[in-house]
Amino acid sequence: MTFRTSNVARTALATVFAGAVTVSLSSMSFAQAPTQGWYKVCTKQEDNDVCVVQNITTASTGQLLTAIGLITVEGKVNNKMLQVSVPSARTIPPGVAMQIDGGKAQRIPYSVCMPDKCVAQVPLTDAIIDSFKRGGEVVFTSVNFQRAPNPIKISLKGFTQAFDGKPVAQSELQERQNLLREEMQRKAQEQREKLEAAQKRAKDQE
Repeated sequence: MTFRTSNVARTALATVFAGAVTVSLSSMSFAQAPTQGWYKVCTKQEDNDVCVVQNITTASTGQLLTAIGLITVEGKVNNKMLQVSVPSARTIPPGVAMQIDGGKAQRIPYSVCMPDKCVAQVPLTDAIIDSFKRGGEVVFTSVNFQRAPNPIKISLKGFTQAFDGKPVAQSELQERQNLLREEMQRKAQEQREKLEAAQKRAKDQE
């Protein structure tokens, strides 16, 4: 059942993270952009009901920084897991460190690395869920190929409401993704304009 469960989880995450722009990063020297916050998406996968409470964080350029999915699979397969996606070019042994409110860090080992991202995974326990509900913020830290830690801080505000509440409708999910895409495009345009202005100033000073 383990292999099949993994297939269901991968399909769920492919659906969940479809709205994120996933471009590989060698380092994390980008400003963190506003996220969509916590929300739940539920789908039917084969003979299983799959619900994912997620939070996707991107850079101001639209590049993926961290995507979190608390996955519950019920039906022919029953399983719960926490998956964290980070950019590729990671150092594998450290995995992803998860730290809530400055407490003891928990290591989440990588399960697979792809050209655009690496995915770390651990079983989703009641203790993890409770700590998310009680916590104020969670920090996920991966280590890039230069062996530099890349911490990403995420607010846990709204997590309990998302976890215990109803899933978002497909129309609302599409609207969220469209708004995020528009915001990323606006940020990217602003960065291009700043770069062009800096290049012009440098040229004028020659």
